[in-house]
Amino acid sequence: MQPLKAFTLDELRQRKSEKWRGFTDDVLPLPVAEMDFEIAPGIRELLIGMLNNSDTGYLGNVHELGENLSTFMKNRWNWNVDKANVFTATDVGVGMVEMARMVLQPGDGIVINSPVYHNFTNWANELKAKIVDAPLKKDGLTYSLDIEALEVAYRTGAKAHFLCNPQNPTGGYFTREELTAIADLAKKYGVTVFSDEIHAPLTFDSKNFIPFLSINENAREMGICVTAASKSWNIAGLKCATIIVASDRTLALAKAMPLAVHYRASLFGAFAAAKAYESVDWLDSCLATLDANRKFLKTELEKKLPMVGYRIPDVSYLAWLDVSAMNLGDEPAKIFLEKGKVAFNPGASFSKSHKQFVRLNFGTSQEIISEAVTRMEIGRAHV
Repeated sequence: MQPLKAFTLDELRQRKSEKWRGFTDDVLPLPVAEMDFEIAPGIRELLIGMLNNSDTGYLGNVHELGENLSTFMKNRWNWNVDKANVFTATDVGVGMVEMARMVLQPGDGIVINSPVYHNFTNWANELKAKIVDAPLKKDGLTYSLDIEALEVAYRTGAKAHFLCNPQNPTGGYFTREELTAIADLAKKYGVTVFSDEIHAPLTFDSKNFIPFLSINENAREMGICVTAASKSWNIAGLKCATIIVASDRTLALAKAMPLAVHYRASLFGAFAAAKAYESVDWLDSCLATLDANRKFLKTELEKKLPMVGYRIPDVSYLAWLDVSAMNLGDEPAKIFLEKGKVAFNPGASFSKSHKQFVRLNFGTSQEIISEAVTRMEIGRAHV
């Protein structure tokens, strides 16, 4: 299988996305979750064709999206998705927030499992909800669901659970037993589970990922899946996510949303997402490329910074690094940026108890990965 072409640093400096314009040119930017590869040929050709036809109007019905997504989910995970139960939103954040509005009042609780994607907190703040944290259990650099802590959180009267399935930033996945426990407890306590599954197609061994709504009837009644092709096919800027429901209860909630939630998605994004779910060969090449990169990063760290803790992730292109042994204080990401000129996500943004961690994006060339580790060395040397 052919690896994907990664752009050179000089080529990447010409990009217009935030990742490449948010820092000065002397900084190597590796915090934003987008990849530095060519997009799938089918998506590129589709977009060029639309532009050549000046096909830049408003979004309407895109039956191809529901159909192609359903086929992909069935083939990848044997999950039967009814295309009539697929709705669009601008992005996963909008989908999570707008669906949560259907069950939440200001002041209600939203359960999270830290360390977790930092925007979960931002979305809860947008909803004027309070965060109820049931932290993941940590065993070395492996994380798992703390079922007892989750039940305690549910007992507070929380109305929603923002679930990151699979896990970001830890790069792990939840087992069938863990997801079953979530579904059954959600039914018991009346908690609606919003499962963010945006990184799921990037699971290296696809059988390890289990869609939440496929677990059991309780999951289908109490759960809502929000996902997108944006991370896995690298089309975040095109703006289209999907909301998937699987029960009469959640279908009613989806239909009660303002129609504007659908129409605020992008015409380009919806058709690109539909094409993405057909672009399985490209996805598999992407996974092969990322598989080599996650192992290459391990080799580079062992060679240059053996004190850094790194568990090769099961999912996606985000490395969760324990840099506590480098003795860089409470803001290691700041040290790396100021002294080493390499940017990472600070661990504290995912969990206040993880100040000694940083998140690194290895969805790039091996040359850039190697340079990033070298710059970490430089940052340490200048403290």
